[in-house]
Amino acid sequence: MTAALAEKHGTDTAVPARGATPPPAAPKRRGRERAFDDVPRWQIYLPLGIYLLFTLIPFYWMLLFAVRPTGSTSLVPWPMTGEHFTKVWTERSFATFFQNSMIVGIATLVATTLVALAGGYALARFDFKIKGAFMLALLCSQFIPGALMLVPLFEIFKNLQMINSLGSVVIAETVFQLPLSIILISGFIKNVPVTLEEAAWVDGCSRFRAFCAVVLPLLRPGLIAVGSFAFVHSWNHFLFALMFLSEQDKQTIPVGLNTLIGADSVDLGALAAGGVIAAVPVVVVFAFIQKWLITGFSAGAVKG
Repeated sequence: MTAALAEKHGTDTAVPARGATPPPAAPKRRGRERAFDDVPRWQIYLPLGIYLLFTLIPFYWMLLFAVRPTGSTSLVPWPMTGEHFTKVWTERSFATFFQNSMIVGIATLVATTLVALAGGYALARFDFKIKGAFMLALLCSQFIPGALMLVPLFEIFKNLQMINSLGSVVIAETVFQLPLSIILISGFIKNVPVTLEEAAWVDGCSRFRAFCAVVLPLLRPGLIAVGSFAFVHSWNHFLFALMFLSEQDKQTIPVGLNTLIGADSVDLGALAAGGVIAAVPVVVVFAFIQKWLITGFSAGAVKG
């Protein structure tokens, strides 16, 4: 009878038989969960505003000391002056420090990216007996502070006659950055399907050519993320440059900032101006690469 009524009305909906247990209703997922649209906007913007204020106040304070005249106590940078920037750039050799820091940063970026790319590809595409132990060693190396590397690195560079050379700082920074960079690059390469490379091999490409043509373009966000961290860390790192560079014309910006702190007094205006000079390149770099940096983190966090 039920089938006949369904056929008469032209519907295929199945009608449960008499006495049958109806299917359970779909559970409501509201409960304690609240949709994003139901959250008042002030609960989102207020914490973000407090965090932004907490972050920007130190930068404003540094900029205030850098641009206001010596002896002024005003909380508003007016009238502004550039005497502190002129002093640190010419009299305190910050032009030389800036150049040395750029050389160290760019060289560390290139060296770290190239070596991490080769090591990450090997970990992602090849299987060997000590692969697990090698990965464990890379992870454990992150627990070793840089200060413990000073004595052996100093002895090595002394025997190689590389003390007071920017190359010693580049090598030390690269060694310090490589473990984490290799692990990150390996994760990015694993997200690239190996079938893409196999298709290029079938078309006659060698492994290296297939990697450059197929895999490398897809790794751009990951390479930018790894390279940017290598550059910023080498730009801000103080310890290696202090220990391996003793001549003033070879020192970098962090060491130059330390020279502005005297035993009896501190020139706050010059120190703030040097801090602004040191911060500007990092801010500019992150302002231009933030789009690729976020994409790189997302690619590394999602399994392909």
